[in-house]
Amino acid sequence: MIIVGISAYYHDSACALIRDGVIVAAAQEERFTRKKHDPDFPIHALQFCLNEAGIGAEEIDYVAFYDKPFLKFERLLETYLAFAPKGFSSFKLALPVWLREKLFLKSLLAKELKQIAPKLNWEDKLLFGEHHQSHAASAFYPSPFKEAAVLTLDGVGEWATTSLAIGRGKNLEIIREIHFPHSLGLLYSAFTYHLGFKVNSGEYKVMGLAPYGEPRFVQTILDHLIDIKDDGSFHLDMAYFDYCAGLTMTNARFGALFCIPVRKAEQELQQIHMDLAASLQAVTEQVVSKLVAAIAKETGLKNLCLAGGVALNCVANGRLFREKHFENIWVQPAAGDAGGALGAAFSAYHIFLGNERQVTPQKDTMQGSYLGTHFEQSEIETRLRQAGAQFEVLDDTTLITQCAQDLEQGKAMGWFQGRMEFGPRALGGRSILGDPRSPDMQTSLNLKVKFRESFRPFAPAVLREDVNDWFEFDGDSPYMLMVANVQQDKRLPVPEAEKSLFGIDKLKVARSQIPAVTHVDYSARIQTVTSDTNPRYHALLSEFKRITGCPVLVNTSFNVRGEPIVNTPEEAFKCFMGTDIDRLAIGNCYLKKEEQNPALKISYENAFELD
Repeated sequence: MIIVGISAYYHDSACALIRDGVIVAAAQEERFTRKKHDPDFPIHALQFCLNEAGIGAEEIDYVAFYDKPFLKFERLLETYLAFAPKGFSSFKLALPVWLREKLFLKSLLAKELKQIAPKLNWEDKLLFGEHHQSHAASAFYPSPFKEAAVLTLDGVGEWATTSLAIGRGKNLEIIREIHFPHSLGLLYSAFTYHLGFKVNSGEYKVMGLAPYGEPRFVQTILDHLIDIKDDGSFHLDMAYFDYCAGLTMTNARFGALFCIPVRKAEQELQQIHMDLAASLQAVTEQVVSKLVAAIAKETGLKNLCLAGGVALNCVANGRLFREKHFENIWVQPAAGDAGGALGAAFSAYHIFLGNERQVTPQKDTMQGSYLGTHFEQSEIETRLRQAGAQFEVLDDTTLITQCAQDLEQGKAMGWFQGRMEFGPRALGGRSILGDPRSPDMQTSLNLKVKFRESFRPFAPAVLREDVNDWFEFDGDSPYMLMVANVQQDKRLPVPEAEKSLFGIDKLKVARSQIPAVTHVDYSARIQTVTSDTNPRYHALLSEFKRITGCPVLVNTSFNVRGEPIVNTPEEAFKCFMGTDIDRLAIGNCYLKKEEQNPALKISYENAFELD
């Protein structure tokens, strides 16, 4: 039984393919088109999935789409009618697109699918699942739990913005929802917009900015913007927002409430921006914590699964881990809309077709989220030669030893190994690595390699067996979705003169033995690494530990700001030559920057639209 899942036409379109309930491949379309958050039909990702499965399109049994367009159109119409005549200009822009394309999505999808198999009757193979059902399925079915509560939080699907489902075996039933326009995800996006970042792209920047501020606007938010009940359910005051019928997320009343207008992109960040971010994060955590506590009390279940865009808020996830409302928490690594493709496929297999589910306790079925493209050694060598690269081929042991030594010497390293990750995080497949002990590494990587804002933190990859020695965390975080503090004995005293620093000036102070991955509040977004899911990455960390005594590396995604994570050896080499990355390891090919042809160096800083 072959089922393909598709998410598309909003943002982060993706394709996933499962065979008899087992994930074969999954990828976002952006990785192939090089257009960040590409919303178009994922034709390239679909072709990749078919190639990875070794099948033709005629062998697909069903194609499952991740939401129901008629329900979404119903919400659009009812919302505009409720706010009429306000918002007519927005309605006038949206309606033609719906009437021309989205309302007839079944025909549109069939037309797109005919690109790969013109003669097939695709409409008979199409299934549609609700948006939050797809999210919930993406979290529960690959999880290591036979039964679990499943909480999904995002901007909005058809009507739902928050949902609670109960999963048992092959069954998954949504039992409660909060509906649009009341949305924790849209509240976060509203602040993202007001702080000058892109909606559906810059929310993680707001989370990273929060520790630089003081949460002094929490009460203002609670008094005016959101009413939170004891069970975590909430209600927004729409007088401050414009996303229901307007063309912006917030309105003038929102700006007046905080006495600050919408920040322009690239405008210098001020302390008030950081304080707003800190306040929003505190309120978000409060909502999530109350929701989870109430769900645990109501259901009596021991396991919790999370999905939806808000589940990528790893700071909130870290709080849930510490509060222990549930014994176990599992977060879908592709928690946003891309993961909806996977959830749609699982929903079709288990819910629509009624197939049983196999569970391995303590082990999820995401395969480390390494579900994307990969290249054989011979192909890597051919592609690099055609790109003009100078390289040597090293055996496994020599490669690991050489790369660990380079990292110990402060080199920035491009690391392109095995299968590409599915989801927004680089997890050691398409990563840029560095020495976390270097006090200059964070600033250097941000400004010279990533070409991004200097305030943005980097994540530590750490050997799973050593995580509790370095962080206040003793569990699994393979997908970089948990935040915890650096252990007390690894922290450094902050000089008195530097305790009074404000905002981004705090960044200049080394706070631990691994300052490159220690945020200003001593927190870190942890990735635990095991040998069973990524043996080469684990071997590199182990060798770095042997040389330095430190089992931690800086891990950031292999791309520059605004660019999707690199997908091919050519893209990795191009990024290598366009940035200050010093070394590059692709498979067993090892490249030094100083040995490359200077004529191949390109201006990379402005190659992509800023995110």
